[in-house]
Amino acid sequence: MHIHYISEQNSILNHFLTQIRDVTIQKDSMRFRKNIERIGEIMAYELSKTLDYKNIAVQTPLGIKHTTTIAEPVVLCSILRAGLALHTGFMNFFDDAENGFVSAYRHHYDNDDKFEILVEYQAAPSFEGKNLILIDPMLATGQSLVAVLHKLHLEQKPKEIHIAVVIAAPEGIAFLEKNLPENCHLWVAALDEKLNEKNYIIPGLGDAGDLAYGSKL
Repeated sequence: MHIHYISEQNSILNHFLTQIRDVTIQKDSMRFRKNIERIGEIMAYELSKTLDYKNIAVQTPLGIKHTTTIAEPVVLCSILRAGLALHTGFMNFFDDAENGFVSAYRHHYDNDDKFEILVEYQAAPSFEGKNLILIDPMLATGQSLVAVLHKLHLEQKPKEIHIAVVIAAPEGIAFLEKNLPENCHLWVAALDEKLNEKNYIIPGLGDAGDLAYGSKL
């Protein structure tokens, strides 16, 4: 798996990452969503540099301009519900992309720290020959992302698979490396220290879905 750590070089990205972690700023859910969206835009721009392009000719009012455009279509697929704000950031840049949505959550069957990943909803277009970008803000154990890709089956093979996460734990990255094809690309805005005993990212930022859209039952 090819891993891209975007925040290694200082940029405005680190400013937005700082704000989504700050417990005071987090109280403003609209600002939290907007910052996640901005991070998505930055990640989309960086990811776009690695796609294949083809030559085209564009008619302007005064002549012909020879330029390039993305060679294969892009499909954005987000994990509900936390991925929605990040999805919007990607969609702002890949504005003609097709879109898919999948649900995945931790099911604590004994009401303790043990859990399984349940994937219960899927609405996605064909991926055949396209650039699939799978979007989820937090990469903790990595089990959700692997479960989602298994749910999608990928019988229609995408040209490339890109996974975009805002914050990742080393354990989750290691799990993806063991369970996903070598030709996958993982895009990480920030790498954190570890998972705690409940498999939450430390220092992390809390529950991204709750911060963006309110607490759930």
